[in-house]
Amino acid sequence: MDKDAKIASQINKLEEKYKNSGQDLSSYLDGLLYERYLTYWDYIHLDTLLSLQVPRTHFPDEEIFIMYHQITELYFKLILHEEKQIVADKSQDVAFFIEKVRRINSYFKALISSFSIMIKGMEREQFLRYRMALLPASGFQSAQYRMIEFYATPLENMVHPSVRGSFSSENSIEELFEHMYWKKGATDLETGEKTLTLKQFEVRYTPRLLRIANQVKDSTIYQKYLQLPDASRHNEELISALKELDLNANVNWPLMHMGSAHRYLAREGKDVDATGGTNWKDYLPPSFQKIIFFPTLHTKDELDNWGKEWVDHIFNPEKQEYKE
Repeated sequence: MDKDAKIASQINKLEEKYKNSGQDLSSYLDGLLYERYLTYWDYIHLDTLLSLQVPRTHFPDEEIFIMYHQITELYFKLILHEEKQIVADKSQDVAFFIEKVRRINSYFKALISSFSIMIKGMEREQFLRYRMALLPASGFQSAQYRMIEFYATPLENMVHPSVRGSFSSENSIEELFEHMYWKKGATDLETGEKTLTLKQFEVRYTPRLLRIANQVKDSTIYQKYLQLPDASRHNEELISALKELDLNANVNWPLMHMGSAHRYLAREGKDVDATGGTNWKDYLPPSFQKIIFFPTLHTKDELDNWGKEWVDHIFNPEKQEYKE
């Protein structure tokens, strides 16, 4: 087909397309003539993106702190993008399932490997000063990460371990939501009062999180796995990818935060409180929370020792010196 014939064919196809939708092709072609060429900076809204870093203090490292958290939220959005596709899929195509979980793992790996920016990339004294201007804001308030958890596994798997045995799938979404493990991390241990950080978060996001929890009831990633045909459920690649996701999200990622907290907040005699007043020493250790998205995929020994080796490594320096 020569060039003129190819163009004529394409115009005919476009004409048919717009005719079927009740539109006039000629008007669209006029619009194409008047339209400016697309540029990279316009396509990704680069100027807007680079204007979103607005420090509240004069300390230079605060801008690093802001940008890294913004980057993290973009990765969370990528993870949610893949999770939503798994939850919505009805084909039970194991290859599709594996590919999506592998993508999620690649995003988590990028986040985990990049966290040295937070651990080593800021001056401790600067952080301890500008953090006081951020109260009560805290990374604890990342709603996207809660959404990641809600898409991954049923709520009963995220009830705080101190009361987890009292709850099951028979409980309502609302009952389970009140006992999420992370709420305990923003509650005053002495008074039992919720911190302002948690109160703000609940006012802003509780309706949305409850809506998502109800939407994915019986169709989380874990339940999608359990609903697969027997042969697919025993697919070693899928099992390996899901177990890796569990470790990335519930061991490696929180441990990177523990490393950061240890560097910036741990002091001889008395630890510095995290912004927002979260109980980071009780909230972050994987061996304390034992949040596991896909419990039946792990051995009893793996479940019993969930994240324990790494936590001992950080909190028992006489055993092995903590390495930043």
